[in-house]
Amino acid sequence: MSVLIWLALLLPLALAGAVGWRREESLTRWAPVAASGGALACGLALVAGTTAGTAAPVTAGGLLRADSLSAFLLTVIGAVGVTATWGGLGEDDDPHGASYATLVTLFLAAMSLAVLADDLGVLWVAVEFTTIATAFLVGHRRSRAAVEAAWKYVILGSVGIAIAFLGIVLLYAATRTAGRPTLSWVLLSQGAVPGLDPDLVRAATALAVLGFATKAGLFPMHSWLPDAHGQAPAPVSGLMSGVLLAVAGYAVLRVRVIADSVIGPQFMRWLLIVGALGSLAIAGVLVLRQRDYKRLLAYSSIEHMGIIALGLAVGGSLATAAVLLHVLGHGLAKAGVFVLAGRILHRYGSTRIADVRGLLVTHPGIGRPFLAGMAALLGFPPFSLFFSEVGILLATWRAGLGWVALVAVGLILLVFVGLVQAVVAMSLGPAGEPGPGAGRAPAARTGPQAPILLALAVICIVPLVLDPEQGPIARAVHAVAGAG
Repeated sequence: MSVLIWLALLLPLALAGAVGWRREESLTRWAPVAASGGALACGLALVAGTTAGTAAPVTAGGLLRADSLSAFLLTVIGAVGVTATWGGLGEDDDPHGASYATLVTLFLAAMSLAVLADDLGVLWVAVEFTTIATAFLVGHRRSRAAVEAAWKYVILGSVGIAIAFLGIVLLYAATRTAGRPTLSWVLLSQGAVPGLDPDLVRAATALAVLGFATKAGLFPMHSWLPDAHGQAPAPVSGLMSGVLLAVAGYAVLRVRVIADSVIGPQFMRWLLIVGALGSLAIAGVLVLRQRDYKRLLAYSSIEHMGIIALGLAVGGSLATAAVLLHVLGHGLAKAGVFVLAGRILHRYGSTRIADVRGLLVTHPGIGRPFLAGMAALLGFPPFSLFFSEVGILLATWRAGLGWVALVAVGLILLVFVGLVQAVVAMSLGPAGEPGPGAGRAPAARTGPQAPILLALAVICIVPLVLDPEQGPIARAVHAVAGAG
């Protein structure tokens, strides 16, 4: 099965090279979709193998490994990638289409490498490369606001990655001092390196978590996220919000497991609780004041990363399973909604909430899936985010952190109120006039609604089709404990 690991990594690289060399229109348009589809196919095949009990394939001298958790995250990357890239086809006529397609496929390759890396150094390199690729994608429109957002993202992202690098260096130093230098997640999480200095591990893991939390958009290193998502092309915003943040959260989870095995769970728990509640508070306050619907979706991402961080803080099988389900549900919903936000921008020529009215009447083909996607993000049943949020809050309560759960519920309700106000105004208000920059993409070049609606349907049925005892999420939770 190790061939699937290489296929997931080499296919997007080959497509990026082909786009850069040939620059044909059809290849440029479909390369990101093909790269996403390849990741999805490889992820599903690896999930099937690991769920059936096949040993996790290892390759590249142990640097790459596909356990149940990696396979699940690779599937999420592929599913969200298909939703964002296929749904975003033909958003506009882009004179820089070849460079855009090349960067998106390289971005997908970097995220795939991050989740398939067993070595923390390789994981860091992959996350760093996502910063390089997405910086150019954020500034792809080449407007002044887009370039400013890209620079802000580069500066804060680079600071975070530098902090994470320092943490990984300290962790490697701790293993050298213990007589077995390694950055293998499996070895470190299973206690195969005895004699690690607890103080050095505490400093190393704290720095690594803080650095990766910057990429995840967690408080207090969240300020780049609204600007970047607000200026990036809609499919890129969907990819960044749907999977880049989740991949950074995955890195935090891997580091937390190492910290728990050496110094116990309490230190990392309270570090993540501070980040979780801070993110929820920031999102709650600023969503109520937001007047731009793309930035509104970005603050929604901060909220959901706060919920994920709370689940990572609590730990345990229930919280971890709920976190993984939340990653899948949020990724699919947010990718679909961002694609629809791009279509709204193309129709109305404005990202101001006040300029968009009566979507259900004027553009029902956009308004209906947009309303469904926002219902999913708001946590309405039967969407999976309802089940995952309840699971995380229940696990928090059972862990003896009742006051944390109550504060989180209050802040989530604050975000709920702000999002509902905006969605109702955009969907149900009186029909507004398109802005001066409005247009309409030719039908033949517009991405289909099918992947968006399919993604939303998948979100509904996920809790029903995944075996809670032996299914993919259960196996991924098992892998978190280092059992593969």
